[in-house]
Amino acid sequence: MATIVINGGNVVSGGGLSGGTVTVREGIIGLSDAGERTVADQKIEAGGALVAAGFVDVHNHGAVGVDVNEADVEGLLAIGRFLAGNGVTAWMPTLVPDSDENYRRVVGEIDKVMTIQAGMPLAQVVGVHYEGVFANEKMCGALRPEFFKSFTGGELSELPRLKRGVHMTTFAPEIDGGIELAWELKKQGWIASIGHTHAGVKTLDAAFAAGAKHVTHFFNAMSGIHHRDVGVAGWALAERGVTFDIIADGIHVDPKMLELACRAKTADGVTLISDSVAPTGLGDGSFQLWGETVSVENGRTRNDRGSIAGSVITMLDAVRMMLSIGFSEAEVSKMASYNPAKLLGIDGSYGSIEDGKRADLVGLDKHGNIEMVMVGGMRVPIETG
Repeated sequence: MATIVINGGNVVSGGGLSGGTVTVREGIIGLSDAGERTVADQKIEAGGALVAAGFVDVHNHGAVGVDVNEADVEGLLAIGRFLAGNGVTAWMPTLVPDSDENYRRVVGEIDKVMTIQAGMPLAQVVGVHYEGVFANEKMCGALRPEFFKSFTGGELSELPRLKRGVHMTTFAPEIDGGIELAWELKKQGWIASIGHTHAGVKTLDAAFAAGAKHVTHFFNAMSGIHHRDVGVAGWALAERGVTFDIIADGIHVDPKMLELACRAKTADGVTLISDSVAPTGLGDGSFQLWGETVSVENGRTRNDRGSIAGSVITMLDAVRMMLSIGFSEAEVSKMASYNPAKLLGIDGSYGSIEDGKRADLVGLDKHGNIEMVMVGGMRVPIETG
């Protein structure tokens, strides 16, 4: 594999910006101030562009007309190519509640992708996220409650698992057996995230003690904040050991509230997600999704029941939003790359620009447009115009 030197960029590294050179050898990052003296097969002049770690999307239901629940290998690869073109270098295909039979089929397809994807210039699948298998029916949002499960002891073991990779689930701790489920998730090595929930503080504290220390799409599909009732959202903000992810599209959460919540939690505790669904990248229109019609108009999704049904943004859109409301490049990089990698336990390889890590990089101009994406040291073709 070629040795590549990137000169002249504003590199997000070590919690700030520097003008250092990034060297990529055999797909691995090296940081140096001696770029001119490095023997390179290719030199990239960044021209002052922001050079940051590739984005990591832990919550993505699909894009370009492909729904993860219905996807095959080719569909998942198509999503991966689209995501890479928008700065995402690692992602978690996210399943909505479905039949056990379809879970087995899709997880089998994800397994196949994880076997063949290395060496392809596309966002790498790093695991699977089951959203809402164990959810509160009263907080179902766009999910299908007919597929919800309670926990009596064996249901988690029955969920299909990948041969390798990260396993994550979003669950409501107040369901029957919810706290026992939280302990079992920890025991079996799952990432447990609280969501689609109306749990009280005592239940939330019990789930936290069991190992559930993250909250899914903050503010959405959970009880909100009231000065006499802290709610799930208030608990997540106040509990120092809890992190949350949030959809920064200006629709799921008003920009002012987005800024307020993320400032309160600080950039260390926030992960950006897309919550992207199949129509992402296709513009406005009507689409069939999860057994009903979902309309997209001016970037807002709506299903037959009047609920928002995921988003049609990319992580790049979320990054632009956070920059526009005043967060620094280093803070946004942490929220879009390092924090999600840390949540998934893959931060030894992904999520930041450090010596010895994968060369998963994104270059952005001053307007937030993609200038370069690199996955494992491979340049991703970027469409222009």
